[in-house]
Amino acid sequence: MSSLVADVNELKSRLEWGQPAFTIIDVRDRYTYNHGHITGAISIPLDDLDDRAKSSLHKQRHIYLYGEHDTQAAYAAQRLRSAGFNDVFAIQGGLTAWKTVGGATEGV
Repeated sequence: MSSLVADVNELKSRLEWGQPAFTIIDVRDRYTYNHGHITGAISIPLDDLDDRAKSSLHKQRHIYLYGEHDTQAAYAAQRLRSAGFNDVFAIQGGLTAWKTVGGATEGV
């Protein structure tokens, strides 16, 4: 299954325009997340994704994921789609690409 990929510029525009109904998930480990992540992203480490997705994510929302690298994000997106989430996108370039376009971050 091919991965649906999101461009960081598109995502940044959605945030700036205040478009509702989407969630950004950081699938890296908690320590890495605490040291820097996209502002507003929630931490769901890859190992916890299957369990936590069912209880804490809405299937109607667009979900954007990023991880250590694009392969990890694509894998996480595929797992969510297999769990019944349709609008799931891997953020191409992840946190590095986000910082490059001037996206807001938080963390140590």
